Amino acid sequence: MLSVAIPKAEPQAYLLCALRVLLIGLPLPVLLPLHLLWQLLMLPSPWAMLYLRIVSRVLGARVKVHGKRLRKDVFFVANHLSWHDIPILGGVTGTAFVAQDGVRKWPIIGWLATQNRTIFVNRAGKQQVASQINVLREAIAENWSVTLFPEGTTSDGLGLLPFKPSLFETLAPPPRPIMIQPVLLDFGDVGPDIAWLGEETGGESAWRAFTRKGSYEVGVHFLEPFDPSLMADRKEVCARARAGIAEALSERLGYVVR
Repeated sequence: MLSVAIPKAEPQAYLLCALRVLLIGLPLPVLLPLHLLWQLLMLPSPWAMLYLRIVSRVLGARVKVHGKRLRKDVFFVANHLSWHDIPILGGVTGTAFVAQDGVRKWPIIGWLATQNRTIFVNRAGKQQVASQINVLREAIAENWSVTLFPEGTTSDGLGLLPFKPSLFETLAPPPRPIMIQPVLLDFGDVGPDIAWLGEETGGESAWRAFTRKGSYEVGVHFLEPFDPSLMADRKEVCARARAGIAEALSERLGYVVR
């Protein structure tokens, strides 16, 4: 479960955190009932997307979109730095996400993630892989837009970790005609500052996010999509997705990302 131990800090940090919590909470009484009503009527809800856009703005993100985003029949694959990624990418696309099962138990956040159709997977439970693949296949078959962070953990944005190919099993072949679109989240020089550091707890990372002063610019680069049904197997699909992001990241950083 996510727990936040409040550290000793300057008074300004507490005030900034409180202000951001307030600004993130204020839209919920209006947008959440609208979202639930749209779900009840089985209509595509724009309210979760709007709310995530507000959250990313409150946390300081100034989002710049590059490239042409596919708007339907798409499975997004992105690099992963922190939980800033969720409101940033969700606010641009309205996508559902694949997340680790532990997030489901986080107070408030877990419930909100469920309302946004998050697909929870247990990375440690290898015996559950088949059932998780079926859940993901059902989501794709229902024409959800889904985003996967295949690194399986966070990086500092200055490189790219190996991709885990297991969940690409759902796309080799896909249950319905669908394209994969790689996405590069480019935080530039602030990447290491934004990133969820390996030694941090979720609460410590949240505290940094809510008390970080100022704003920052993040580029969301929608890269060339490809058809996974033309690939031989999940490893080829995985490699193709990673190669697209690595190439774009190399261009942005000025050195080769392997």
